[in-house]
Amino acid sequence: MRELDTTLAASAAGLAAQSARLRLNAENIANVDTPGYRRKVMSFQSSFASPGAGGVVTAGRVRLDRTAPEKVLDPGHPLADADGYYEGSNVNLMIEIADAREAQRSYEANLRMFDQTRQMARSVLDLLRR
Repeated sequence: MRELDTTLAASAAGLAAQSARLRLNAENIANVDTPGYRRKVMSFQSSFASPGAGGVVTAGRVRLDRTAPEKVLDPGHPLADADGYYEGSNVNLMIEIADAREAQRSYEANLRMFDQTRQMARSVLDLLRR
């Protein structure tokens, strides 16, 4: 039963990490047209409870993408400089949508693993009751 608990913990940690990733993608997509907004990215970290035990994935530190923001020509914009340009955001909508889709699929995979493990635990308990 300990292995089932480890699997449930790993799946739950994966669900939490992918959920945080999806929230970050949603924030980036919402601010795609915000002047001066920097894209936020997050890495994942794996940790091991004990040697030989299964590892869990946790959401790492959120950091700003260092890609240069897009220069937008709009002389009438309040943030425009003398040449009529202002700094837009460095969010690429296609990258964000692809990243969100990948995070969603990973979330679904962790959810299926969690559900399968839960069903296996129920089956083991049913067998032990007989």
